[in-house]
Amino acid sequence: QVRLEESGGGEVRPGESLRLSCTAFTRSFALYDMAWFRQAPGKERESVAVIGWTHNISYADFVKGRFTISRDLDTSTVLLQMNRLEPEDTAVYFCASRRGALGTSATDQAEAYDSWGRGTRVTVAS
Repeated sequence: QVRLEESGGGEVRPGESLRLSCTAFTRSFALYDMAWFRQAPGKERESVAVIGWTHNISYADFVKGRFTISRDLDTSTVLLQMNRLEPEDTAVYFCASRRGALGTSATDQAEAYDSWGRGTRVTVAS
């Protein structure tokens, strides 16, 4: 397992932006699939965006065109740039990782990931 630390959450108004950051404490960061999930109050955890060790990327439909996931191999960090935030984006956002494997792509299934951060809270309110 890998220690993950998220940062960048906060409270913003609708239409504003935030950038979440997750640092993975591993020397093999390039070999990991990384993902962002979120959990809103009273709701189940859901996938937001994933980026595979092969650099495949996918997004949940509700964030397409607004959020961008990327990874920085130099700093072992995965970023989530969130633009045009909406009140419905209010949630605790979690970073997750799993060791990548040949022939596979990053998945949006939470049970596939074996390392999780503690989460960072995002609140969007006017």
